[in-house]
Amino acid sequence: MTEQAEFQRTTNTPSSHVEAVANERSPRAPLWATLIATFFGAGRLKPGPGTWASVATVALWAAACFFIPPASRAWVAILATIAVTLLGIPAATRVARATGIKDPQFVVIDEVAGQLLTLIAVPLSWKTFLAGLILFRVFDILKPFPIRRLEQLPEGTGIMMDDLGAGVLALAIVHLLLYFRLLII
Repeated sequence: MTEQAEFQRTTNTPSSHVEAVANERSPRAPLWATLIATFFGAGRLKPGPGTWASVATVALWAAACFFIPPASRAWVAILATIAVTLLGIPAATRVARATGIKDPQFVVIDEVAGQLLTLIAVPLSWKTFLAGLILFRVFDILKPFPIRRLEQLPEGTGIMMDDLGAGVLALAIVHLLLYFRLLII
């Protein structure tokens, strides 16, 4: 049974009204926006699409670090974070508008940007990467003050900024752990 027929059957709505409602749906997001917003499909993985995107980001960054001179890694991470953010805001906006959902769960480009931010100037070590991953996910899920307020920004900006806020907190704590030698690499 089609979605329209099921709606008509359960609500006793005339078929002409069902067709009119179906035609009023927002258009689909462009393919480029969907690919970027879902981080090339990582956002469709279950359970926890945000965690899958964060893990993929850490793995890709770790692999990329072998090709980037150590002295350039911090700048490359900063530039990558900026690029992902600048691409992610319009992509997340287009997908959110098309779905009619303020922050669709399958939009994970914000996790990519926040996780990249967390790894800025972090030594290449499984311990630092794991600490950064865990801290970022905890702050992204719990959204402590003032991160939750960043969600109130409009559309894709709000989707992206709360994760960037979580990334800043995670980055600060990873660097404090390194500074005070509580995280030994």
